[in-house]
Amino acid sequence: MIKSMTGFGRCEVAENNRKFTVEMKSVNHRYLDFNIKMPKKLNFFESAIRAELKQYISRGKVDIFITYEDFTENNTSIRYNRDVAAEYLRYLKQMSEEFGLEDDVRVSTLSKYPEVFTMEEQDIDEEELWKELQKAVAGAAEGFVQTRIAEGENLKNDLLEKLEGMLLLVDRIEERYPVIQAEYRDKLAEKVRELLGDAQVDEGRLLTEVAIFADRICVDEEVVRLRSHIETTSKTLREGGSIGRKLDFIAQEMNREANTILSKANDLEVSGCAIELKTEIEKVREQIQNIE
Repeated sequence: MIKSMTGFGRCEVAENNRKFTVEMKSVNHRYLDFNIKMPKKLNFFESAIRAELKQYISRGKVDIFITYEDFTENNTSIRYNRDVAAEYLRYLKQMSEEFGLEDDVRVSTLSKYPEVFTMEEQDIDEEELWKELQKAVAGAAEGFVQTRIAEGENLKNDLLEKLEGMLLLVDRIEERYPVIQAEYRDKLAEKVRELLGDAQVDEGRLLTEVAIFADRICVDEEVVRLRSHIETTSKTLREGGSIGRKLDFIAQEMNREANTILSKANDLEVSGCAIELKTEIEKVREQIQNIE
């Protein structure tokens, strides 16, 4: 089983008059990068959230959006700050005496001054809060992973099909080389006859020239390595796991072998096959970038 690096997951958990909503989405990235957006009051859970998500994800740039609603009726209380009220009252009396003003301070007036009354949230059981948040995070992550698996399966099938096509191109190159050598021998022999007329062609010398030519254009090693890389990629895809980085490296090696084959090509058909190979390898590399 392989996973794509793009995915989406969402989960809502409503318990104890509270509701958590977690949404996740991801795009390709060389490493694992979490970007978490959530209410400030939940910031102290960030490390725990990251640790939870790492159990499900190993690569990709993942954006996580967390919303929190508290429907508890008695989750806040009013706090009367006596010292602050006394300080206001003292200064108001001082102002009355200094400026000869009527001291008309009432309770309703004093209560409106800043910080005399404040709203305070009651202490929340962090352990209970984390259990609910963890459930939402895990639920979103599980859905997220399922979308990655589904897309990963599509990626695998597409890549396997492309690899089969690449093997056919390699087969054509292998089949073509003996024909190229035979054609070169015939052309060389014909030129020698044109130059020498009725004179006998030196078969040994002719074979030597053909051998030199064959050695110069030989791509046996490149073809063997390329075939091996293609088969390794196919096997790795079927085995599954976190294989994105490994496949990216193999694709680079495949491109190197295709470049060498193209540089040695002395035949239009082989050149065409090599160019087509490079095109398919680039398509494979693009797809591999999407694999975790």
